[in-house]
Amino acid sequence: MKLKRPSRPQGFRLADSAQQLVGGFLLAGPFVVTEEVWVLAANMGVFHALATVGVVFAIGYATLYKADTNRDPDGEQNVVGVPLRFISLMIVSFGSVTILATLFNAPNTFLTDAETNRTIALTTFKAVSVGAIFSVVGAATADSVFSR
Repeated sequence: MKLKRPSRPQGFRLADSAQQLVGGFLLAGPFVVTEEVWVLAANMGVFHALATVGVVFAIGYATLYKADTNRDPDGEQNVVGVPLRFISLMIVSFGSVTILATLFNAPNTFLTDAETNRTIALTTFKAVSVGAIFSVVGAATADSVFSR
């Protein structure tokens, strides 16, 4: 008789989002308050920022559904065909960086030479996309580790 490893419940719970939040905030914090990230963001083009957003999505999906072979995206709750767990992960990944940047007043601290509000907003978007790379790793890892 072969023992079968119990599978994780398919339902996405509030506790899963809480786990993602802990991991996302934990790894996002240091990058929000690092001047080099803001200098890098100021020198990135829009294409670079959008490519970085794509990397965040790829890391998140790969961590949730490819690295964890017990999780099936087709078997989870979804919204318009996208797994709810993945949507939550993206909200946490970008949201945690945005919240911390706002709470720490990072744009006004690091972008003192910005001439317009548009420049501040665009550079903040680019900095958030950089920070989200690290936040998604923490959020997805916490989700995978603590969901067992």
